[in-house]
Amino acid sequence: MFNTIIIGAGYAGLVLAERLASQQNQKVLVIEQRQHIGGNAYDRFDEYGVLIHEYGPHIFHTRSKEVWHYLSQFTEWYYYEHRVLTKIDGKEVPIPFNLNTINEVFPKEMAERIQQKLVSLLGYNVRVPILKLREQGDEDLKFLADYVYDKIFLNYTLKQWGIGPEELDPTVTGRVPLYISRDDRYFQDKYQGLPKFGYTEMFKKMLDHPNIHLMLNTKFQDVMTISESGHMLFGQTFEGHIIYTGSIDELFDYTYGELPYRSLRFEYDTFNVEYKQTVGQLNSPNGYDFTRITEFKHLTGQMHSKTTLAREYPEEYVRGENTPYYPIITEENQEKYKQYKKLADSLTNVHLVGRLAEYKYYDMDAVVAAALKLYNKLK
Repeated sequence: MFNTIIIGAGYAGLVLAERLASQQNQKVLVIEQRQHIGGNAYDRFDEYGVLIHEYGPHIFHTRSKEVWHYLSQFTEWYYYEHRVLTKIDGKEVPIPFNLNTINEVFPKEMAERIQQKLVSLLGYNVRVPILKLREQGDEDLKFLADYVYDKIFLNYTLKQWGIGPEELDPTVTGRVPLYISRDDRYFQDKYQGLPKFGYTEMFKKMLDHPNIHLMLNTKFQDVMTISESGHMLFGQTFEGHIIYTGSIDELFDYTYGELPYRSLRFEYDTFNVEYKQTVGQLNSPNGYDFTRITEFKHLTGQMHSKTTLAREYPEEYVRGENTPYYPIITEENQEKYKQYKKLADSLTNVHLVGRLAEYKYYDMDAVVAAALKLYNKLK
């Protein structure tokens, strides 16, 4: 009945479904446990008609021409360059912390001295992880590193992850650098934007093929079994390929225990004004329990008389109660993941891809690239 089964209708699953159906003429079954497609990139119109991102802000950005052009088959783009402000001692300043931010928070003479040292010692237009900057021997740069660490990095990290920066993998902490530049954009990638009519509409077009069959609100365990001895679908032997994008620990019924994640909770407010913020995102590293406020109309370019904002509260992930967002990448958790990966490698024709299956923090473009790479391997 089907050549390939795909478990999960997020980015990875949808890309592979589209490629296999349209390019290989395969019959593909996509199984999704939620009631919608798109995973955490799903967007919708709220009760006031404002387009919001259900699972927090998603801004597409990539250096990959291949990835951008692939998705451009299914959407036009609203070209948007993300800018973020953060509050330091009651003042809103741009981040990533950069040369402009230094001018905003330090006296002129001190700011100029620090800027000169940054450029001469580390270069221009480069990103330096905060923890790396703290290792510098120069007193001014050490002061700067401690300042950014205390005012921006430490408490935001504690709220976001529930643990201190030093406990996290460098691939996570390195995502919050000091940027030695006057470029205030949050991303510097060549291609930046959002699907003009929303992510969900783009995903619908990707699935719009007669060879793709979609089952929503369905746990894969309800219709199939995956094991070393063989796979079953609807009670019959299945010998095709299985692409799994769900949680790897769930695939093996938590044999080695659960892999931990951070989750998020959102509180929404709608105002009868065109805009409330000057930028799409305002971070709150110190004070309050939320980490940031997103105003979606800045991101989407939607014309509307009202505006909706979301406050974002990080929280512990509890299976069955909330959504897993971010894998907590520590040495201990990576060791547990490797145990699960060893089990996965023993399964015939089962391929793991995506944030949950690989227990890896992926940007959206990287997930698309990983899915396209797997497709090329399978074709």
